[in-house]
Amino acid sequence: MTLLKWLLMSLLLLPFMELAAFIAVAATIGVGWALALILAGSFCGLMLLRHGGGAHVARIRSAMRGRSFSALQADGAGGLVLLSGVLLLIPGFITDAVAVVLLVFPALRRLAEAFGFRPSVQHRRPEDGVLDLEPEQWRRIPDPQLPDEREDRPRHR
Repeated sequence: MTLLKWLLMSLLLLPFMELAAFIAVAATIGVGWALALILAGSFCGLMLLRHGGGAHVARIRSAMRGRSFSALQADGAGGLVLLSGVLLLIPGFITDAVAVVLLVFPALRRLAEAFGFRPSVQHRRPEDGVLDLEPEQWRRIPDPQLPDEREDRPRHR
């Protein structure tokens, strides 16, 4: 079977696998503790999305407004944080385990890069010589070669 068929089959079987994992964990540690673990994982996913993925979501919104998708391609690490947050937010032990693996193990991040997530930024100069930066990536610096136009103005403090 092709990779797409395996992925589709896994997604269709995920709820059943999650239910089986929940029953196994609940039988081992008790239903109350299993529910507490599920809620704790979802809370961690919510916090990860709120704090860790907030900058990435801002870059996505900025790229969508400016119709510049090059910023999204260069920020795969933020995409992995978002993916991990979403997986933690989904109730279940299997999705939580996958999210923790993506967050913790850098070698598996490289495996995820092979499937399209690219956290390493390629510093290439575009052919037209224009480099697009997000607003949080630049600041205005006065040019020392040019006279400062504001010198003749009185300073207000």
